[in-house]
Amino acid sequence: MPHKFAFIMDPIERVLVDKDTTFAFMLESLKRGHEVYFVGLQDIYARGTQVMMRARRCEVMRATPHYRYLDEGDDYAIEHFAAVWMRKDPPADANYLYATMLLSLADSRRTFVLNSPAGLREANEKLYALNFPGAIPPTLVTYETARLRKFMAEQGGEMIVKPLDGHGGEGIFFVHVSDRNLGAILDTITRFETRPIMAQRYIPEVRAGDKRLIVLNGEPIGGTLRVPREDDHRGNIHVGGTCVKAQITARDREICAMLKPRLARDGLYFVGLDIIGDFLTEVNVTSPTGVQEIDRLDGVSLEAKVADFVEARCERLSR
Repeated sequence: MPHKFAFIMDPIERVLVDKDTTFAFMLESLKRGHEVYFVGLQDIYARGTQVMMRARRCEVMRATPHYRYLDEGDDYAIEHFAAVWMRKDPPADANYLYATMLLSLADSRRTFVLNSPAGLREANEKLYALNFPGAIPPTLVTYETARLRKFMAEQGGEMIVKPLDGHGGEGIFFVHVSDRNLGAILDTITRFETRPIMAQRYIPEVRAGDKRLIVLNGEPIGGTLRVPREDDHRGNIHVGGTCVKAQITARDREICAMLKPRLARDGLYFVGLDIIGDFLTEVNVTSPTGVQEIDRLDGVSLEAKVADFVEARCERLSR
């Protein structure tokens, strides 16, 4: 049964055809006969208690140009759509949070929102991992540089530090006790102790790759190792990491089993876990990526599995 799908995302003209996971979802939806609509974050509004969206029907294709609009756009009640895919890239700033508040007003008996707006507000991609103590490495969240130095000493004189609102490898530093820049780095990343940051034990296995594990409805469906360049400690694709084939391990499944009940409770159906060695380091919920890279490495179609899941939810609502 064809459905109308709205994709809340960054400008469609900036989509990277060979990398963008949202593009893969849109392409798969069109292949199945669904109508696809583009919605920007600023296109969401409310008239009283009714959530509205300015949406333009579109098509995407692996060509140049890679998209075209099929109409000039119109204003729709959110319930006009069977599913809304919330795929706006980080950061999860104030405007993003306001959008999730508006999306929470949608009638969940008529429209399925992926991921749940309430879950998106709850799950800071760094802090959410703290709910799973059996999965994470030794971790500290603090404003204070003295606490950071003490923690680093406890971890053998080195650690990773990162801002709570960073994304794509932004603001992540590997620091060690003999670095003469240590004081300057800690002052900079904490903004002279005016913002909290996360510190974690440095995990040497990161040199073999930072695993992006794609999880659907609590179950792992694919993964890739993002291997950092020789001159960098970050494996993020945005900063030059290379994706290589990776197996889903017993430890990966163990971590997913720890997360599954909480993810279900929070409506976080499609997430990307960052796993280094045996440790969970982040839970990506806003617009997890990596699907196209895994598809190419494993000869699979993860977007088809996600589309199956969304269709099943829509069919359940239409009964």
